[in-house]
Amino acid sequence: MTDTTPAAASRYAVADRPPFRWSDALLRWESILVLLLAAVIAFNTRISPYFLDIYNLSDATFNFSEKALIALSMALLIIARDIDLSVAAIVAVASLAMGEASAAGAPTPVLVLTGLAVGVACGAVNGWLVTGFALPSIVVTIGTMSLFRGLAQVVLGDQALTSYPPAFQAIGQGYIAPGVPVPISFTLFLALAAVFGLVLHRTVIGRRIFALGNNPIAARFSGIEVDRIRFWLFVLSGLMSGLAAVLLTARIGSTRPNIALGFELEAVTMVVLGGVSIAGGAGSIIGVVLAVFVLGLTTFGLSLINVPGIVISVLNGALLIGAISVPIIARRFQRRSS
Repeated sequence: MTDTTPAAASRYAVADRPPFRWSDALLRWESILVLLLAAVIAFNTRISPYFLDIYNLSDATFNFSEKALIALSMALLIIARDIDLSVAAIVAVASLAMGEASAAGAPTPVLVLTGLAVGVACGAVNGWLVTGFALPSIVVTIGTMSLFRGLAQVVLGDQALTSYPPAFQAIGQGYIAPGVPVPISFTLFLALAAVFGLVLHRTVIGRRIFALGNNPIAARFSGIEVDRIRFWLFVLSGLMSGLAAVLLTARIGSTRPNIALGFELEAVTMVVLGGVSIAGGAGSIIGVVLAVFVLGLTTFGLSLINVPGIVISVLNGALLIGAISVPIIARRFQRRSS
């Protein structure tokens, strides 16, 4: 007679579970990123005595928090087999709208809402073109990247808009409390990273995003509203770009045609280095957060010893290529050995 008691069922479930192995845990991409982050901290501490200064580290977060916010929504898009290369251009056009509103005398709350609304509108345009006309997202967003950036350049020319009120600038330059060296922008990033992580890994919406990335046809036949999810992911990307525009514009106190230039590639680098598969269907927010710290602290450490920006760009490009190619090469070796 078969034992069907709860204790027996629990015993069988435990027996069927694969045993925990430290080798598997250490070979997880997140574990590798933790080791890489530790190596970055150790290296930067050795090359510069100013690296571990709490105020220097706090100020360093200003330089990557806006990009990190964009990377959060970019991660969801790439997991769903899409991409948005217009994010930096959305920052530019949202900053332009805030600059014009500020010149007209708009108060700080209106400026913030303007930046967010323009970001949402641009994201909705991308989502509508991709889902409404079944166009590849990479083609659409390359086009809108040129459109949005060109609009900012045509309106501004070689001028800059700088008439921002002090209360608005305090959003991008301020700290969460007096005497607490934690920037507002960095706090927003950490809070939103926690929200994104919970939604992606602990909710039905997250499971649907993974299902869409793994097999969009099967997801559609299983009842998932594929196009609706894709559309709202683009809107979310636009919203995060608008938020980045608010923080960046407030931090530098001006709107220029080249604002946020290159942010799209840095955001993609953070996402791919964080372990999100460029083919979709796999990845984690914690990996993206770790990659943000790896890239941000690497850039900060190199800047302390006056390494030129072009060299840092070359390093970021090499990390992007490595993050894409290493998993593919590893899978090929695994298939050959099996």
